[in-house]
Amino acid sequence: MRLGVMFDRDLPPEQLIPFARALDETSIDDLWVVEDLGWTGGISAAATALAVTSRLRVGIGITPAPLRNPMLLAMELANLARVHPGRLAAGVGHGVGDWMRQVGAAPRSPLALLEETITAVRALLRGETVTLHGKSVHLDGVSLVHPPAVPPPVLAGVKGPRSLALSGRVAQGTILPEGVGPAQLPGILEQIGGDADHELVVFTFLHTGADFAEVTRPMVEGQAGFLGVAPEEVVMAVGSPEAAAAQVKALWAAGAGTVAVRPLGSDPIQHVTALLSAL
Repeated sequence: MRLGVMFDRDLPPEQLIPFARALDETSIDDLWVVEDLGWTGGISAAATALAVTSRLRVGIGITPAPLRNPMLLAMELANLARVHPGRLAAGVGHGVGDWMRQVGAAPRSPLALLEETITAVRALLRGETVTLHGKSVHLDGVSLVHPPAVPPPVLAGVKGPRSLALSGRVAQGTILPEGVGPAQLPGILEQIGGDADHELVVFTFLHTGADFAEVTRPMVEGQAGFLGVAPEEVVMAVGSPEAAAAQVKALWAAGAGTVAVRPLGSDPIQHVTALLSAL
């Protein structure tokens, strides 16, 4: 079981460096960075975090397939994996549909694009020469000059039934968005149907202050809409440190291999420290 921490997208990017260094001094396993439209780029954030740490695995959660040519994405990931072997996890997803439409990148077939992108990127990272003429991806005899000796795992950031099944077929792990609770995980794992090595990463909001309801309310309302559930159904690691720790343990017990907490507020490290003490 792994414990990760997300660098929240609303924090100034320059805070990533001290944040990553602070986490590197703890027992946290992963640092997860994001790529949301208008906020920050996942590859540059991952490179920054890897460069200023020595121990943490850095996860990208997630690069939208419509914005990333698979050859370029494989080149970027291979570069990071060679410089920092064994310390990268690469998430790829559909991207938020409205955002993709805003930048003219909405694919005709999101499922085909994601499956073909992950398939091509994984093959390229293994050092293969790839020719693929699919519905969305077209590669003709391309390969990496410097493939990594240790290819990083490629995970799918998805939530719908068909996308979860896709992840089980072609990805090495699945990333679930914030708000998914322990009760849902057995059914989700059944939909994924991956092999025993398939990693399930679950993101979850974290706040250990007494004011957690006030702090999390705006985020919860937006996430409820994204998940298509009522706000009270959005599961979080909040309240006392012991209550937050209990929620993390429940996610592990339900099948999550990695729980990545997303601390909210201007001082995220204090919530991580409180959680670690309770765990």
